[in-house]
Amino acid sequence: MDIDSLLKPYQRFGVHLGLERIQRLLANLGNPHQQVPVIHVAGTNGKGSVCAYLSAVLKEAGYRVGRYTSPHLVDWTERICLNDRPIESETLQQLLLQVQQAIRPDEETPTQFEIITAAAWLYFAQVNVDIAVIEVGLGGRLDATNVCDRPLVTVITSISREHWQQLGPTVADIAREKAGILKPNCPAVIGQLPPAADTVVRSRLEALGCPAVFPSPSRQIEPGWAEFRELGVGSRESEVGEMGQQLPITNYQLPITNYLKYPLSLLGDIQLMNSALAIAALQILQQQGWEISDEAIANGMGKAKWLGRLQWTTWQNRQLLIDGAHNPAAAQALRQYIDTLGEKSVCWVMGMLSTKDHADIFRALLRPKDELHLVPVPDHNTADPEALAKLAGGICPQLSACYTYSDLFTALEAATKSSNLIILCGSLYLVGYFLQEIGSRES
Repeated sequence: MDIDSLLKPYQRFGVHLGLERIQRLLANLGNPHQQVPVIHVAGTNGKGSVCAYLSAVLKEAGYRVGRYTSPHLVDWTERICLNDRPIESETLQQLLLQVQQAIRPDEETPTQFEIITAAAWLYFAQVNVDIAVIEVGLGGRLDATNVCDRPLVTVITSISREHWQQLGPTVADIAREKAGILKPNCPAVIGQLPPAADTVVRSRLEALGCPAVFPSPSRQIEPGWAEFRELGVGSRESEVGEMGQQLPITNYQLPITNYLKYPLSLLGDIQLMNSALAIAALQILQQQGWEISDEAIANGMGKAKWLGRLQWTTWQNRQLLIDGAHNPAAAQALRQYIDTLGEKSVCWVMGMLSTKDHADIFRALLRPKDELHLVPVPDHNTADPEALAKLAGGICPQLSACYTYSDLFTALEAATKSSNLIILCGSLYLVGYFLQEIGSRES
């Protein structure tokens, strides 16, 4: 059986947050997660980039590094990596069979995400990784990855209104879920959060006694190069908590860095923040005794790769920018990058899931004289292109053109007739479908 066949029976259980099923499953497997030192990364946006930086640097430092991320773009094997190389298909198949055999008939059936997460833990234990970088799937508190009592360091990259259907309607509600990865007395690295989220996270840090670092974004010193200036230790004032109490700052005391200069392999100004979060986490590991030189940090940061995010490619002899921007914050980051290119107008090829904030994404991206080509997201709960077209026309009536199509590649064919920069975005699943199809067509 192939990987899809092994995992498909569990797809019907959908998104079902909770830790009971994954804890029972891991116990049946001998608790492999307890054998693996972990960096745990949560956040609305930026998690994947931070994980890519961390794994690349730790590999450069000579460690055997596991990395678990989601979703995948082309193949399930992308989710589980050893030293930045995806797991072999045959190995993953065998792991999934092992996990299946550990499911007892009298216990509640795990979800698909819990199955693949258990396989990741099992793999990392079997190959004896020195450390694993683990990305939260959804939320944090009840996510299947949140089973480690003592992570080496936790990271919360950003928080915005995403997945509110599962996590709660407000940013504060979402922050409570993401702050659920914090553990008593375990150090944390916290990104720049909106006030409502910052207050919630700070309350949780204080309640758990977590030493915390709040890095400032690195500074771009020339194209493709950045400088990590300071850790932000003590950089924030005490704030008022949810119940009106004063929240003292809890800091992780790290030495002042010597203005570490490093290449930025990933594009966009947002990487100044994401890379700073990764470096702060690495400096905490240094304090814990991990041998990670500044040279390893600089070299590793320059080698980090993260597909489907501000990625340039070519299709039918046209340059194409692809980005999974699927929420307003990610769309704003994409727009910010485009504005640095000096393009007068853009040809958008977009598809979105029905659950996303379509209006705010359009507001972030669309400008007068842009072209818009709308498509469904294959094999997912897609938004209707016709409904999206009506919405986009109301938000940006000065579009030069707005078309709908039944499939992505018909839209791309039409887009190639434009003289404008072509950007494919709106959904990681759509970007993954594109990469999978062009890969199969070229092979």
